[in-house]
Amino acid sequence: MRLLSVNVGKPRPNPRKASALTGIDKQPVDGPVMVTAPGPRGDGAVGLAGDRVYEVKHHGGADQAVYAYAREDLDAWEAELSRTLRNGVFGENLTTRGLAVNEALIGEHWRVGRDVVLEVSGFRVPCGTFQGWLEETGWVKRFTEAARPGAYLRVIAEGRIRAGDAIEIVDRPDHEVTVALAFRAVTREPELLPSLPAAEALPQDIKEMVRRRLGEMA
Repeated sequence: MRLLSVNVGKPRPNPRKASALTGIDKQPVDGPVMVTAPGPRGDGAVGLAGDRVYEVKHHGGADQAVYAYAREDLDAWEAELSRTLRNGVFGENLTTRGLAVNEALIGEHWRVGRDVVLEVSGFRVPCGTFQGWLEETGWVKRFTEAARPGAYLRVIAEGRIRAGDAIEIVDRPDHEVTVALAFRAVTREPELLPSLPAAEALPQDIKEMVRRRLGEMA
């Protein structure tokens, strides 16, 4: 398991709203990149030096400090879409190889390189900016149905990472809630919602939404 590329955003006009900016255009960078824990959501801060988000209401902050997507899943999308997908094109900060990102457990810890430790906190929910960026009609629906959302990560231990670094799973929680299962539960398969409270590391807003929906289902 290793890090194929570290990707940092290049600001550009949002395809949904030209007067606004988006940081979805993540580009691989050479050399080491500092990873630090950002504060709460609201100011656009994320975990990688030189990166930020611009839609601050729903993106960024400690629970979405870093976004990872597997090269294997990008390869599968390449075949389905009949187009080349470079590392970073999904807006991911980390493009991985040999790591089953969507099967990672919520709360699982990864060591990246020598010093950095990241905690799997949640999943990416596709939005109109993502669809406009890829210029794929019906992309939000298609991405949701595939249930390969990639993982958001918190920064537990800070440090520098670079392409080629090894990734090691150093801790796994005692439950079976994966990134993919949690995504499926909150999008298209509400029957899976009762399994989510076991995943204590889910972001607070997701846990509150799950409690509300479970109460409505009771």
